[in-house]
Amino acid sequence: MKTTATGGASADGANHSSAATLECLYRIGSLVNSTDDPAEALGLILEEIVRALGASSASIALLDPDTSRLRIEAARGHSRDTTGWEFAPGQGVTGWVALHGRPLLVPDTRLDGRYVEIKKGVLSELAVPMEMLGAVIGVVNCDSERANAFDADDQSFLGVLTGEAAKVVGRLWQMRKLRLKAARLEAVILAAQSLAHERDTPRVLADLATHTRQLAGCEAVAFYGVEDGALRLRHLDGNLPGSSLAREVATADTALGVVVSRRRQLEVARAGRNEECLFERLGPVLAGTSLLATPVVLEREVFGVLLVVQGTPHRFSDDEKRLVATLASIGASALQNARLYARVFASEESLRRGERLTLLGMLAAEIAHEIRNPLTVIKLLFDALDLRFKRGDARGEDVRVIHEKLAHLEEIVGRVLDYGRSRAVTFERNDLGDIIAGTLRLMRLKFEQSHARVEFTREGGGDAGFPVEADKGQVQQVLLNLFLNAIQAMPAGGVIRLHLWRAEASAGGAGNGGVAGGVAGAGAVAAGAVCLRVADTGGGMPAAVRERLFDSFLTGRKEGTGLGLAVAKRIMRNHHGDIALESSDTGGTVFVLWFPPVQEVG
Repeated sequence: MKTTATGGASADGANHSSAATLECLYRIGSLVNSTDDPAEALGLILEEIVRALGASSASIALLDPDTSRLRIEAARGHSRDTTGWEFAPGQGVTGWVALHGRPLLVPDTRLDGRYVEIKKGVLSELAVPMEMLGAVIGVVNCDSERANAFDADDQSFLGVLTGEAAKVVGRLWQMRKLRLKAARLEAVILAAQSLAHERDTPRVLADLATHTRQLAGCEAVAFYGVEDGALRLRHLDGNLPGSSLAREVATADTALGVVVSRRRQLEVARAGRNEECLFERLGPVLAGTSLLATPVVLEREVFGVLLVVQGTPHRFSDDEKRLVATLASIGASALQNARLYARVFASEESLRRGERLTLLGMLAAEIAHEIRNPLTVIKLLFDALDLRFKRGDARGEDVRVIHEKLAHLEEIVGRVLDYGRSRAVTFERNDLGDIIAGTLRLMRLKFEQSHARVEFTREGGGDAGFPVEADKGQVQQVLLNLFLNAIQAMPAGGVIRLHLWRAEASAGGAGNGGVAGGVAGAGAVAAGAVCLRVADTGGGMPAAVRERLFDSFLTGRKEGTGLGLAVAKRIMRNHHGDIALESSDTGGTVFVLWFPPVQEVG
């Protein structure tokens, strides 16, 4: 193309001079230095190119590294906004130049099949590749409404301008990248501070997922925790519905298992292809998405996997991978801290409970000391009454029970006063059915007042024996606690069902109707163990109470002390047996207790 002193077309036959080229480069540098926005810089460069070459229009298309397609980022002289138009590699003049990495001069677009019309009236086109570090990053394209508007000299001149433009754009991109890194670093620091202040594991997971999604700019982030050889969905943040992802999968059934075993990140450009289809086990919604799975690991312990989901095809950059890995590492430290804090809180609670128990022991000793004297007087006076009734009179049995309970009270007072001293417990052979029957006699008036009905059944019928080595008074204490709790759970009355049976085989699961199975929640039960199931028809217990049912001072009633079941647990353990909660819901509560089998002599 021929040029005037201002860079426009003329017929004087002069080519682009070195001075004119330098002047144009100077203007480009001055214009670009006035902005730090790459899009604005591209527009300024195009305006200078159009002016210098006398073109009717021009555009700059940049290569998208994720899709490998060309997208028009800036245009001048077009009658309509073409920003955002895309070309596949090899499509049109622009695509051809990007694919081959060589400039292309089309003197007459009507005679070149590679031309794709974007603007009407274009008769000639000149396109030059924009390169950075030896790689094509885009294409600069000039159009004219005249045929043969450009020549080889124009092609060389545009190549020089494009090279300078590439350098300027590269510097602007680098500056923008540095600013983005600084902003991300600041965001990571804020995220680390936020996570460091969390003391609760669910909150740590929620914050970790939220910060990761915001910083990575992704559609969703899921955290799968590693528990007992399986991956369980612990938290989901983003646009994916929680029901669309599997709640639990075996590590061998998903590609996340590789992340756990190798403790390395795994990127999937598009889930659902080849071996990567294992990600679909987490949910069909992931098919076709781009995924980045990162282990949340600290000192070789894997807490779980942080799964980043991009809804559209996306190639994760090294910066994005490092960002997610950094957040995962911070999250692992926060999870470890939450675990340690939980242990500290548990230790503090245990210490407080120990202090309360010590205080209670001292108080109990004082009370027992004050009770012993009047109790001794009552026992002596009762014995002095010498109450005798005819055979068959129910009052005679009542007198015997009163005498027995007075002795039991005296024994309890003695145990409290002897607290802290080693005291051997002597077990005697008793029939558990007889102990239960005796306890029911003690409670008969309480049952009547509370409108509670008792159903007592024994495996093998009423004459079957169930011998146990036990302290009768302590066992009755356990039963009284269970019966009183059942009555409290049925304020309007109800049914208490007792079933006594002998375990047939070692088991840890629930029995079949309480006849021959194991004891749920109480571990393995030896064959021949004597078992008792106590069920009520109350409203059940809250979940928070069920989890710590046998802890001292835990109670769900205002008037409760929180000691009954804790004492029952200790008594059963002292008898080498156990007591466990089998179930508790709106249909009632079921306890099971068991005693080891009695060793027969001879």
